[in-house]
Amino acid sequence: MNIQNGFVRVAAATPRVRVANPAFNAGETIALARKADRAGVQVVVFPELNLTGYTCADLFQQQVLQRGALDALAQLCADTRDCAALIVVGLPLAVDAQLFNCAAVVQAGAVLGIVPKTYIPGYKEYYEPRWFAPGPRLSAPVMDVNGVEVPCGTDLLFCAAECPALQLGIEICEDLWVPQPPSTAQALAGATVLLNLSASNELVAKAAYRRALVQQQSARCFAAYVLASAGVHESTTDMVFSGHALIAENGNVLAENERFARAAHLTIADVDVEYLLHERRVANSFSQAIGEGDHACRQIAFNCKQPRWQWPVQRSVPRQPFVPQDPAARAERCHEIFAIQTAGLAKRLEHCGFKQAVVGVSGGLDSTLALLVGVDAFDQLGLPRAQMHAVTMPGYGTSARTYANVQTLCAALGVTLHDISITAACDQHFRDIGHDPQCHDIVFENTQARERTQVLMNLANKLGALQIGTGDLSELALGWCTYNGDHMSMYGVNCGVPKTLVQYLVRWVAETHVAEAARAVLLDILATPISPELLPAGADGAIAQKTEETVGPYELHDFFLYHAIRGGAPPRKVLLLARQAFGDGYDEQTMRHWLRVFYTRFFANQFKRSCVPDGPKVGSVSLSPRADWRMPSDASAATWLAELAEKE
Repeated sequence: MNIQNGFVRVAAATPRVRVANPAFNAGETIALARKADRAGVQVVVFPELNLTGYTCADLFQQQVLQRGALDALAQLCADTRDCAALIVVGLPLAVDAQLFNCAAVVQAGAVLGIVPKTYIPGYKEYYEPRWFAPGPRLSAPVMDVNGVEVPCGTDLLFCAAECPALQLGIEICEDLWVPQPPSTAQALAGATVLLNLSASNELVAKAAYRRALVQQQSARCFAAYVLASAGVHESTTDMVFSGHALIAENGNVLAENERFARAAHLTIADVDVEYLLHERRVANSFSQAIGEGDHACRQIAFNCKQPRWQWPVQRSVPRQPFVPQDPAARAERCHEIFAIQTAGLAKRLEHCGFKQAVVGVSGGLDSTLALLVGVDAFDQLGLPRAQMHAVTMPGYGTSARTYANVQTLCAALGVTLHDISITAACDQHFRDIGHDPQCHDIVFENTQARERTQVLMNLANKLGALQIGTGDLSELALGWCTYNGDHMSMYGVNCGVPKTLVQYLVRWVAETHVAEAARAVLLDILATPISPELLPAGADGAIAQKTEETVGPYELHDFFLYHAIRGGAPPRKVLLLARQAFGDGYDEQTMRHWLRVFYTRFFANQFKRSCVPDGPKVGSVSLSPRADWRMPSDASAATWLAELAEKE
């Protein structure tokens, strides 16, 4: 793919206009188009009828204005011959006895095609049928534009010769607001980037509705959507325009301008067409929709050579893609996830007739979250909290801090605490299998994990209770769990929650769901290093084993998980995105090392994911074989690791 690892730089332009002055508007359009080209923009879209102004009204019927628009288009072509960017502008075009509201697609001084507006609004403040005919009435496949025959029609797609993944569909303003936008058919015909030349006036709350339309259409079409709307220099006789510009990708707004600006400006973002194609291939309902109708379009080739811009991409690449950066959005996300976890557990308890539950609590984040979910489920079902059985099982590596936190938290929550040491049982097991307990190897560690699971399962059987699992999504991805140990439970409430999000969930519960005594201990648990506590504690009783020193930083692994599995990105692209997201946080060698660890562990541990317990999917990534992820346990990581080893 002859673009930057699947990224294409697009822009929505907001030029200054003078109503009914095509010569002035041509100059402004040319200046902004050349500015976009210098910025490495590969596709730039201007507002509806920008070469004349949208608010010309009956002046559209004047031949002088119509000729002026054609002259402006000719000037644009002449002055952008050396520009690599594809430029999409709006103008009125007369064909025989009809006038059409059109988009003209220009590159390297040539008009590649003309797309007329399909739906012509004639309600409320809109009077377009007074001047313009609907696009489908333009029946001829070509039209004369300044003496050159040019393809025209609502069935045109513009396809990058060097990049099959980049195909452009074009619609104009009202086309987006109807029940079946033309861009839907364009997407089904292959368009990955949808462009809208708009002149949507401003009303109270209309911007939010417009934004929602753009987001929803980009999501439904698994596409990028670029909208450029007319600005404040349009006539204000009856309406005011804001120059609203939006760029969305698969439901997410990548870039949005400040409305009502008086200066000309560009809103730029890099959209990922590789990712969009991945999403379409994963969602087989998209391909089903392709087969349910005639979406044939004429393909017009354009050049999309290696862009002039260099990495990094012009878009936000969050360090924690599973965690919203906005505090309000993050709180809402935590509320929703906690509700899903609680609802899942409550249903399982109710269905099986369990009145009691058992959960192992270590003083770490995962088991704390599982306990909090269990308590909330019991409250919703009207069951006494005393019938929630928390079990702490101190072993060779249990620290004084985590042990004390378990005691305090269980007392504050009013649950029943069982304190069962596993050291004697493990000592006996070592004798049974002839293992030296001073050899702190995988046998030493896994014996403890399996003994704890045996205690929990058998105690649950004794009490007639459901045993709640605590393992999270990140641990499943890395296989950082003991097979048939902490890997197993009767219901895993955390299986869809990545490690980077667990801490925010616990903090959210601390701030919203519990009394002060529980809040204080939850905050201390949040400040405790992540550890399985399987190796002997230090002489001072402090934690000696820190997970991230062994398996790697969870913020990196969750980042890799999101982009490699959720986004389908290849290793080289994942690494490039990580460089941008983490900046100086990690050097190149460190990130490359942990990415190798991620792929190696992810492939090697599929056998654990193939038999995980039931548990709720809460986000866009699930590794359950019954939900999103099916993978052979014997698959090789060699191809992925080979790409990662290649020199750039």
